[in-house]
Amino acid sequence: MSLRANRVGEQMKKELTEIIGRKIKDPRIGFVTVTDVAVTGDLQQATVYISVLGDEEQKENTLKGLAKAKGFIRSEIGQRIRLRKTPEIAFEFDESIAYGNRIDTLIHQIHAEEKAAPRDDE
Repeated sequence: MSLRANRVGEQMKKELTEIIGRKIKDPRIGFVTVTDVAVTGDLQQATVYISVLGDEEQKENTLKGLAKAKGFIRSEIGQRIRLRKTPEIAFEFDESIAYGNRIDTLIHQIHAEEKAAPRDDE
């Protein structure tokens, strides 16, 4: 990814946090954290990675609400960031957080099992 695409992604992340948190009044949208924004090198498309507090139903409802508000969000981004063309936006769940939590749980389980198991050298 180019340096410019990185900068645009960082700026979009900041603006999206503000827009989603303050401007959108859709009751389906829960507590959303924008974890990352990946912008293509040609600045035409942006994938917005989000994490949502709640169960699967709340996550799905949030995604539907964000999809419905996509046009509004894109026009807000266009007003806030000076670009010739505002990137198309796609929302996706950030699976890395769940993946990280799973690894953390497995490491704790291994440590607990090691402490509980008798060692051969004793």
